Amino acid sequence: MKNLAAAALALATLTLPAKAEQVGEVGVDWVGNDIVVEAIADPDVKGVTCHIAYFDRSFIDRISKGNWFEDPSNSSISCRQTGPIEVGDIDRSQDGEDVFRASRSIILKSLRVKRIYDEANRTLIYLAHAAELTDGSAKLSMSTVPLYGSE
Repeated sequence: MKNLAAAALALATLTLPAKAEQVGEVGVDWVGNDIVVEAIADPDVKGVTCHIAYFDRSFIDRISKGNWFEDPSNSSISCRQTGPIEVGDIDRSQDGEDVFRASRSIILKSLRVKRIYDEANRTLIYLAHAAELTDGSAKLSMSTVPLYGSE
């Protein structure tokens, strides 16, 4: 029974999106709005780290604009090789798979980073985009990591 529980826990942790680590914060105005920069190591591709930047609204901005529970959809991403690349068991379909997801509102909006494998060009594509329940968002950013020279 213990082994079954341990296996279930291990499987659950393998399917969780990556966690981000804040590595920078830039103040952009006098009311306390910031641009936050986070590092995200791809959990299934060792040696690849993405840095994502997004706007974080201050308490004063939320009160003055009346939109308390939502941050903008804008984001920027840059992914690079940060060590020897080892591609694990990744989704190789055109739909790709989520690497990272964070809420940008109480219920309806999230910031996602999706990995897509371009097999013909041996390249990993990382797409940062907002996912919204009611309306899709065209706000996106993309970065690629070539796999030439790696197994």
